[in-house]
Amino acid sequence: MFRLWLVLKSVRLPKSHQRVDHFRPSPSDHLPVPDLKEDPDPEYDPREQDLVERTLRKRLGSNFDPNFMSISPPMLVNFSAPDNQVKLQGPMPNDIKKLDLTETPYGKRLKVGKKARRKFLQWLWTYTHCPVVYTWKDLGVRFWPRYMKEGNCFSERSCSFPEGMSCKPVKSITKIFLRWYCQGFLKQKYCTWIQVQYPIISECKCSC
Repeated sequence: MFRLWLVLKSVRLPKSHQRVDHFRPSPSDHLPVPDLKEDPDPEYDPREQDLVERTLRKRLGSNFDPNFMSISPPMLVNFSAPDNQVKLQGPMPNDIKKLDLTETPYGKRLKVGKKARRKFLQWLWTYTHCPVVYTWKDLGVRFWPRYMKEGNCFSERSCSFPEGMSCKPVKSITKIFLRWYCQGFLKQKYCTWIQVQYPIISECKCSC
């Protein structure tokens, strides 16, 4: 089960400042994580003095990953290759590698040469391959770093033959960001940066 969890450090607040905030990140069973419903009031945005890069880098520490996060607007490009240029990585999956192409549903057996078998299995692997498509996403001013490289499963066509199955996430990695979080109302509110664990799709598989 994929979830977006908050990692809250011990912040003790006066009871008068405590309230339920409906605009903080909440657990999610879906990837990629849906856009959060934010309070549009700019009073809940971090101020300029709250966005000092040196201070925030220190607070995030070794969790800063330039491969998946950016402070300034990155080039908004698609990181996946065209379908006919996808490079298959790692060994061929066993469920494809072990296919018996000589067996038929009627008990008869076919003769399949090694070269033809190799080409067919390579074609089948390419056809059912589910690459992760990475794009940069603007999380908004209440996240730091503000920009995240989000993963999505390739969905332009069915990944099965015959058609019917689609690429779905099977694994994710977690990156830690800072989230600007406020409790209380307007002048009585208390705001601070907290750590959030943000799941990102890292592997997709062809499934029902």
